[in-house]
Amino acid sequence: MKILLFGKNGQVGWELQRSLAPLGEVIALDRDSTAYCGDFTDLVGLAKTVQAVGPDVIVNAAAHTAVDQAESEPELARTLNALAPGALAQAAQSVGAWMLHYSTDYVFDGSGSRAWCEADGVAPVSVYGQTKLEGEQLIQLHCTQHLIFRTSWVYAARGANFARTMLRLAKERETLSVIDDQFGAPTGAELLADASAHALRQVLHREHPRADLAGLYHLSASGTTTWHGYARFVLQTALDAGVELRVKPQDVVAVPSGSYPTAARRPLNSRLDCARLKAAFGLTLPPWQQGVLRMLSETL
Repeated sequence: MKILLFGKNGQVGWELQRSLAPLGEVIALDRDSTAYCGDFTDLVGLAKTVQAVGPDVIVNAAAHTAVDQAESEPELARTLNALAPGALAQAAQSVGAWMLHYSTDYVFDGSGSRAWCEADGVAPVSVYGQTKLEGEQLIQLHCTQHLIFRTSWVYAARGANFARTMLRLAKERETLSVIDDQFGAPTGAELLADASAHALRQVLHREHPRADLAGLYHLSASGTTTWHGYARFVLQTALDAGVELRVKPQDVVAVPSGSYPTAARRPLNSRLDCARLKAAFGLTLPPWQQGVLRMLSETL
């Protein structure tokens, strides 16, 4: 099997290089790749790459994820999040390949307190959300064999992340205030990559391929917390490990989103119902705390 991976150096793309390797040959690209085009601003180049490689699967982990910055550069965000995935979907269809793509809870308006299902009405409130939704729609339009995984609150042990920021601030400052009115589940890039490989293994089974599994799914760790609860969990874990902190977990101040104005609106409700994914692929998604603990074990 030949797998063409875009966005190899991002949080999810980095983990995908590991999780996809047992499935076959992985050709991993980013925007600076030279052997093939991985630049999402070059739609023609992307199509030529697919034709040249002739993959069995295209996995897209590339995106414009700077949510606030997208508000001031909507055309670039649309190119990276919608038009490029759409071009890849058309190319995938032309060579008979599957396409796996990642989307976001930002396609919803964040209202209510119930976990969002795949069939719920979409109403993005930011440029990022709007462009990610258009990307979903173009893939569904152009590629029959697709898997779209919506996720939320993604983190990885590699690079900067919320947990590392909280640890740094708790060592430097006397006080720490964190938002407590946004609800979701921190989801590790490692979990996304492993679940993706598991899903692809099923749909591409040599003896019993499952074209009926194509579609849109929600994929996040189980359970719910707030950024405030997430921060307290991280600091308590660090404290238990003997890390010196100036701000203790119980002293983290809970504040509303309005305390930190941003260019783009954030959904208050990022809960995702993953029942459809579990039923289709037999996956048991671990509680968010499990992945965070594992990440912190590499960080502390």
